[in-house]
Amino acid sequence: MKVAVTGAAGYLGTNLLSLLVGRGHEVVAIDRVVPEGPADPGVTWMSGNVLDPDSMRTVLAGAEIVYHLVAVITLAEKNDLAWKVNTEGVRVVAEAALDLGVRRMVHASSIHAFDQYSCGGRIDESSPRSTTDGLPVYDRSKWAGEVELRKVIDKGLDAVICNPTGVFGPVDHSTPLSRINRTLKDAARGRVPAMIGGGFDLVDVRDVAQGLVLASERGRTGENYLLGGSMISMLDLCRLAARHGGKKGPKFTIPPRLVGGLIPVLEPIGKMLGTDIMSRAALGALLSAPVVDHDKATREIDYQPRPIDETVRDLVTFFADPTQLTPPDTRQIA
Repeated sequence: MKVAVTGAAGYLGTNLLSLLVGRGHEVVAIDRVVPEGPADPGVTWMSGNVLDPDSMRTVLAGAEIVYHLVAVITLAEKNDLAWKVNTEGVRVVAEAALDLGVRRMVHASSIHAFDQYSCGGRIDESSPRSTTDGLPVYDRSKWAGEVELRKVIDKGLDAVICNPTGVFGPVDHSTPLSRINRTLKDAARGRVPAMIGGGFDLVDVRDVAQGLVLASERGRTGENYLLGGSMISMLDLCRLAARHGGKKGPKFTIPPRLVGGLIPVLEPIGKMLGTDIMSRAALGALLSAPVVDHDKATREIDYQPRPIDETVRDLVTFFADPTQLTPPDTRQIA
């Protein structure tokens, strides 16, 4: 079967491509910039712009399934490009898929499309959405992108929506590494003496890739599926990475509220350094830490994420020798 993946050169895209090729699909890998070097067998790379309808009609032609992964991820409060790509980009891809007669589209949205600050400490598919103006632009734009997609579903497109939580694990060839993987690489080397309190629901990137495929095969049209993993504190996560790396982990936590008092100083410094890690949004994600219920995905599409210790072990192995985890996953969907 011919399938197309937008954002194929990214972190999630890399892992999804390996899974799709392993299942024998003919894969069209689409990204704004095509990677240099020979393509893997079964993969055809094409340059595409999700904001250009003609471009999308060209690269999606002939595909039965489209996986839309393109997104601009940022913790900033405002970012015009993120808003445009995460909203208009979804609509352009969806309309092209509808015009071309694509059998199904799978949209990779995010847990951030749900309002993690007013959910009462627990999120499922019926929880409040990210509609408040004070939320980071990424949160608001991911919800708005789903709204744009639903308009095209109403016109006849068969599409499902997946909402991964905090994605981490191997393989990650990003430059720089994803935020969580970067922290765990330092922890595995014994370079994280302390950690800010709080935690996340984290999920293996390989499980997210499998969840997207399961959604394409078993999901119900127009439905959301939360692709979660396990809730863990950042302290425990870094200690796991240190243990698997044979190093000593963080000895204590720094209270988030203490860091919060420094945000007015840290945030401008972060902007000068070109990073959004030292921001209210980053701290807010740690403080909110809602429990994510992914029972719907388990029940309806047989989504079953692996234990978090397995992901951390594999990630530390990948840091030491990437060839030991190529291909990134040998498990196949039944």
